[in-house]
Amino acid sequence: MQYLGVSYDPGTVPLLDPDFIPFGVWMEAYLQGASQPLAIAVERNEGQITVRRTFIHGTPEMEQADYRYVERMVKFLLWSIGGFRISICGCSPIAKRLQKDYAPTGERAFDFDFFHKLYEVDLEILDLPLEACPQPKEVPRPLGGHLDGCRIGFDAGGSDRKVSAVIDGECVYSEEVVWYPKLNPDPSYQYGEILTAFRTAASKLPRVDAIGVSSAGTFIGNAPMISSIFYQVPRDRWDEVKTCYDRAGREIGDVPVVVANDGDVSALAGAMGLNAGRIMGLAMGTSEAVGYVDKDKNVLGWISELAFAPVDLSENAMRDEWSTDIGAGCKYFSQDAVIKLAPRAGIRLDESRSPADQLKQVQALMEEGDERAAGIFRDIGIYLAHTVVLYARFYDIEKLILMGRVMSGKGGDVILSTAQRVLAADHPALAEKVTLMLPDEKTRRIGQAVAAASLPEIRK
Repeated sequence: MQYLGVSYDPGTVPLLDPDFIPFGVWMEAYLQGASQPLAIAVERNEGQITVRRTFIHGTPEMEQADYRYVERMVKFLLWSIGGFRISICGCSPIAKRLQKDYAPTGERAFDFDFFHKLYEVDLEILDLPLEACPQPKEVPRPLGGHLDGCRIGFDAGGSDRKVSAVIDGECVYSEEVVWYPKLNPDPSYQYGEILTAFRTAASKLPRVDAIGVSSAGTFIGNAPMISSIFYQVPRDRWDEVKTCYDRAGREIGDVPVVVANDGDVSALAGAMGLNAGRIMGLAMGTSEAVGYVDKDKNVLGWISELAFAPVDLSENAMRDEWSTDIGAGCKYFSQDAVIKLAPRAGIRLDESRSPADQLKQVQALMEEGDERAAGIFRDIGIYLAHTVVLYARFYDIEKLILMGRVMSGKGGDVILSTAQRVLAADHPALAEKVTLMLPDEKTRRIGQAVAAASLPEIRK
């Protein structure tokens, strides 16, 4: 079978989604023969700058492919690293076209609005000559792995909140409480629930030395700038949101409080459990959540919101309702992927049920040995194997830990085994470097809330 101009085993192409064009594999084919240098610099908070140097073809017949490549690269950099200033160095026509697309009324208006809210400045695209490319400035920060003292770990999920009291690395108390943050426009609701959780854990400790928080969203310091648990809160009350964790911490005492994205905390739990770095955690649940720690077990300070990053370049790819773009990771590595593929597999879902219940419907068929359900999970495994090619271009990965409700049960086993098979067959060099795995027992014992508790370093 020919796939992107390369011969592939038919078993490594998604049978239910044969139009799938994996961005990473496409990129490798595109770069063959590209010789015109181009640099992309992405600036984010604290003056940090990431620079990616690459090549385009720069010929009239490759004009559309050149733009497709650079635009998708910019999109991926924005949603992996984050940023408010993008410098395109070495190709004015591409820079000018990007300026029109990444604008309040452009094709990427959603991205413009998101990063405006995140950094509270307008997203801008600069057109620069190659020699004027900004110099890189990266400041990875050591984060977590501190187990000394009496700590509170809080995990702010969209449907439940978990809190743990931890003494010298041992969890002495843990509770999980259902809450409804996505339905409440008054941020005093979320603040009150967070403070209640902190106080409950504090009551189980002789003292509190530090508080760590794992929360969905993107953050500047401890301030949630975009977060699903404050989804209904109007922007004119966002100052209350940005200070909620720090204010709740001060009610407990003068102790360090550190907030991190839940994906990064998942990766940190893996690093603590495996005593290793270069770990990416990928959770397939309501959406796709990703976190990463580098070789030194540091968090890069990237947003890693890969749910909105492109993975499929097919013009027939499914459209994400929120971002309005097609081919985004959330439609390939979440319950949405299962729901998308089910009708193609001949499974009629009950549309009156919630997406989570529709996933359970397919998983129940999988547990019964239904081959149609198995085909869905095999295709997700194929998506994953080819997407590892993409993720490994931006993150130095040695271990990819797969988590989330989509990975539970027999379906998760099929995803893992299929991804391992396809990676070995089509990308053998990468298969030698990257290990795909489920969380080991020690990582499960550490858990999200305990890993969160390890975030702050206690002041001496």
